[in-house]
Amino acid sequence: MLNYEQARSKVIEQVGKMRGPRACGSVSVWEALGLVLAQEIKTDREYPPFDRSTRDGYAVRAGEIKPEAQLKCAGEIKAGDTVTEALAPRTCVQIMTGAAVPAGADAVVMIEYTQREGELVRFERGAQAGQNIVPRGSEARAGQMILKPGMRLGFAELALAAQVGATQLQCAKRPRMAILSTGDEVVLIDQQPGAFQIRNSNSVSLAAQVQIAGGEPVVLGNAADRVEDLGEKIERGLKEDALVLTGGVSMGKYDLVESMLKALGAEFFFDAVAIRPGKPAVFAICQGKPVFGLPGNPVSTMVTFQLFVTPAIDLLSGAEAHPLPLVEARLAEALNERPGLTHFLPARIEWHGTVPEVKALKWQGSGDIAALAGAHCFLVVPAEREKLAAGESVSVLLRKDVV
Repeated sequence: MLNYEQARSKVIEQVGKMRGPRACGSVSVWEALGLVLAQEIKTDREYPPFDRSTRDGYAVRAGEIKPEAQLKCAGEIKAGDTVTEALAPRTCVQIMTGAAVPAGADAVVMIEYTQREGELVRFERGAQAGQNIVPRGSEARAGQMILKPGMRLGFAELALAAQVGATQLQCAKRPRMAILSTGDEVVLIDQQPGAFQIRNSNSVSLAAQVQIAGGEPVVLGNAADRVEDLGEKIERGLKEDALVLTGGVSMGKYDLVESMLKALGAEFFFDAVAIRPGKPAVFAICQGKPVFGLPGNPVSTMVTFQLFVTPAIDLLSGAEAHPLPLVEARLAEALNERPGLTHFLPARIEWHGTVPEVKALKWQGSGDIAALAGAHCFLVVPAEREKLAAGESVSVLLRKDVV
């Protein structure tokens, strides 16, 4: 049985072999958040396009400035002003943050270190050449590639594209992820369940996780525990870029997912992972498509999705697989867990200054959605550890949607 790192690596290895040019489309920069870029974006000019002041103050020649020096103020420059005149010797000019520094000036003295009386400005300290100035072209050269294919577009990347006038972006289309739940006990979320039935919350959480990860969810509903219904819906799901099933992957009499996939020619790379919750997780390639069989208990579904399906969505989008968002934190309270499996415990993380502290939440096992709704993260307990002491440094897997 693989540990979670090995299983994740297996997914990345196999789905990585499927990477190739994806269908692309032109998308407005206003609508491209979370998409993967499929073109190079280059600067249209130097950035900044002029020597730019980073402070409100006075533009000066640094060599003329010593403590108690006095210069005549020759004018004012605000952001957006056209600056054509050079700074005359033995003068200064008042300048605002973001404004163009005039030729001849090589420093900006912050206004806090000056005193002004009429046209005369007295300087309380000396100046060094280059202080409080961003030189022209120091952020990017003209024609420089600043965004490359395969980058997932966040707010900073979109701002950079907008800065250089790239208002329409060629982006890879989101991979379509078919979502299929299974089980006779499952009913639609808008139905009243019977005494021994449950609503299909897994399809909702999986659709949300697919969207957060950069995919497009295609919700196929629920398959009953019958070969005909399950087979028909699996074949429908295999028409999409990948298929994510939940439930039906354990060892029970009515857990039919693996046998059905085998009948359809699937090649399995793992059918169990040494984790809790989520041990009976399945990964296969069937008819050229990645297939993930996730356990039916909701917390197990959410954990295994983040561990194994998220990197597949990255790769199917044309991006590199992002590393797991693991951080180190100080354990708030001692833990005692059964060894042999890596535990992912719902937990809350808090910051006290710069030191994060994590505390496992009370929960009733992998069906307890309420506990996870109050969690920021999963506290990771290594398989070889039985006891963890308060104050120890532990690994924490952050929930992508809330931290």
